[in-house]
Amino acid sequence: MLEKGDGIMSTYVGAVEDFRKSATAFMQHVDLLSKARDAYQQAMTASQELRTVLDAGDENLRTLMVQLEQALNLHMAKPVIDMSALDRSALDKKKPETVKAEPTKANGESSGGVRAFP
Repeated sequence: MLEKGDGIMSTYVGAVEDFRKSATAFMQHVDLLSKARDAYQQAMTASQELRTVLDAGDENLRTLMVQLEQALNLHMAKPVIDMSALDRSALDKKKPETVKAEPTKANGESSGGVRAFP
């Protein structure tokens, strides 16, 4: 029974010694846990502030885009001739007007009021 008591006592003493060493080491670094918690809270606060700023910026961009689209719609509501929409066959069927040319004189001028380029 004495041998059994010595084994239990040595187990107890060993466990207490391990606990003391571990607790002492932990207590030396417990301030790191506090610092980590504070840094985490600071990061979460900054993240929320950043999200608020980004959301406000997104809303400003959306508002500006709506204004641009409205301005474009007003501009596009004005009648604009779209050359691609014209009936090309109607333009092709129209005969060009004939141009009357007057004979030129020797000095390069015509008998009318139209002058030729040199």
